[in-house]
Amino acid sequence: MISSAHARTVANLAAASCLALLLGACGGGMSLPSFSSSSPPPEAEPGVAPEMPATIRGDEIVGRWGLASFQNPADRARTEAAARAQCKNPYVITAGSSGGVIMHLADQATPQELRLKGSPSGKNYIGPAGPTPGEQDREIISFDGRVLITRFIDKDAATRYGNMVYVRCAPRA
Repeated sequence: MISSAHARTVANLAAASCLALLLGACGGGMSLPSFSSSSPPPEAEPGVAPEMPATIRGDEIVGRWGLASFQNPADRARTEAAARAQCKNPYVITAGSSGGVIMHLADQATPQELRLKGSPSGKNYIGPAGPTPGEQDREIISFDGRVLITRFIDKDAATRYGNMVYVRCAPRA
C-alpha cells in the first residue's frame, strides 16, 4: 500500500515535470502550429560586432607593478608615491596564452586571462571577452608606459576600489 506522503511526493514530481515540459515548449525549442496567417517572420538576431583592438598592447603592461588606489583626484600624486613604495611586494601582470594578460577581476581571488579591448570612442578596457565595456571590465584612464590608471566599470566595484594606480617597478638588479 502507498502512503499518502509518498503519493503526494509522486504527484508533486509529476506536476513539476509537466510544468517543465510546458515551459520548455515555450522557449523556442519546439514550434507549435499557428492558426493566424498574418504573423510576421521572426527577426534575425543582430550579429555581435567584432571586438576592436585596443591602442595599448598586452605586452606593454606585462611586468611588475606597485599598486595603490585613490578616490579623490587630488590624491593622485600621493597615491603614485604609495604605489611606488609597494614595489617591494609587486603586483605581477604576466602574458596570457592567447595574447591577453593575467590579472584579477574585481573580488576574484584567482587571476585569469583578460583581454585589452578598444572601443569606437577611443577608450581602452581590460576585461574578459565579450561586449565592450562589460560589467567586469576596467577602463584604462591613463597609461604612459610607467604609470597605468584604471577604474572598474561596475559601479559597486568602482566605489570600493577607486582608481587603481599601477606604477612600474624598476627592473631587478
